[in-house]
Amino acid sequence: MNNLAPKLTSEQYENNFTEIHPAFNQNQATVEANRCLYCFDSPCMKACPTHIDISTFIKKIATGNIKGSAKTILESNWIALTCAKACPVDVLCEGACVYNERGEKPIEIGRLQRYAIDWYFEHGMPSLFTPTPKNGKSVGVIGAGPAGLACAAELALLGYDVTIYEGKDLPGGLDTMGIAPYKMSYMDSLKEVKLVESFGVKIKTRVWVGTTITLAETAQMHDAIFLSIGLGNSPDLNIPGEHLEGVCDALEFIENVTTRNWNSVDVGKRVAVIGAGNTAIDAATEAKRLGAEQVMIIYRRSEEEMPAYEFEYDLAKRDGIVFHFLTAPSRIIGNGQVEGLECVKMKLGMPDVKGRRTSHSIPNSEFRIPVDMVIKSIGQKPAESFLSQISNLKFERGKIWVNTETMQTSHPKYFAGGDCINGGKEVVNAAADGKRAAHGIDEYLFSRK
Repeated sequence: MNNLAPKLTSEQYENNFTEIHPAFNQNQATVEANRCLYCFDSPCMKACPTHIDISTFIKKIATGNIKGSAKTILESNWIALTCAKACPVDVLCEGACVYNERGEKPIEIGRLQRYAIDWYFEHGMPSLFTPTPKNGKSVGVIGAGPAGLACAAELALLGYDVTIYEGKDLPGGLDTMGIAPYKMSYMDSLKEVKLVESFGVKIKTRVWVGTTITLAETAQMHDAIFLSIGLGNSPDLNIPGEHLEGVCDALEFIENVTTRNWNSVDVGKRVAVIGAGNTAIDAATEAKRLGAEQVMIIYRRSEEEMPAYEFEYDLAKRDGIVFHFLTAPSRIIGNGQVEGLECVKMKLGMPDVKGRRTSHSIPNSEFRIPVDMVIKSIGQKPAESFLSQISNLKFERGKIWVNTETMQTSHPKYFAGGDCINGGKEVVNAAADGKRAAHGIDEYLFSRK
């Protein structure tokens, strides 16, 4: 790809990708913990999808019982370090803090959670939980993302033999390879993987169920299966020029950045990101921090309809990302490689099934933007070919249908959680799904006696 942005120095890369929210030291954590009012109704706990007993873990930090604080957190959430760093806390736990009603800064719950869990890993993962004796049952987990890890950890402590099948080289799913380095390091995700393995869970990487091993073979080996397969590839833009050199998928781009081999990642001088979700923001800000001179986001709806969180939007604007709202790509221009992007102006219509207003092109409104690279970030589609192998599997709006209390699918042997059932929510939602599914599996296998 020509017109590449010049490479930066190692020091520049490290500075550009320094974590946005640094860790608390002991004094900072103690001071912040003592601000907590320990509300009797704990609105923060209710706002957390995993329902961590937040006031209790914070009080333990205030009294110096960091090990006890970590145990309180892990009792509810096995992916606690990732959640502490990557959760949208301002719209979840911290957004529910009563200090907001008083016009004061909410308790920094995410950073306090990180403080306790960092301590736990730095001290060698001291034993906090005693597994139940083996019950003779086996569960297969397909996918080592947050839902799969949470389900596996909970099942192992309930006495099950658990094997996770993961197609990629590293386990952890998007926690390992899909979160921008300025939010967290992929090594943090691998610490959580080690925690799950410490409970006796076996993780087989480079094993693609459906290719390396058949789904039928997997089902024969286990008494139940948990699907933690996330979503499939991004859909095509379906416009001319989409396969030119310099067009890539956002998750592929982010995955290349997360390993911190900065010099191995090429980025254009002028980059266009198609889409305006949180992943699009990550791709755009990463491109800018890698040295792109100009990065823009192309979004067919208005600012009000964009799915990215406000703090992500603010981060992108601070990084100098340019937003083209009510704009859609119609053609990628180039002779073998990207040279420009032809766009059309849009207008809004009636709300769609998700409540966002539909967009329609305005005739004769085409214009061109010179770009060297186009990053697609328009969501992901379900892994339909894989899921079609499961008989009687019910879908709802393109997602796997589950009983939300047990996470059991319409095929009784299969349970599911994470992005494959919700279309792409937060890590903490996947962690909650996995734990709930473990208890659903336990109830299913032992209620049949």
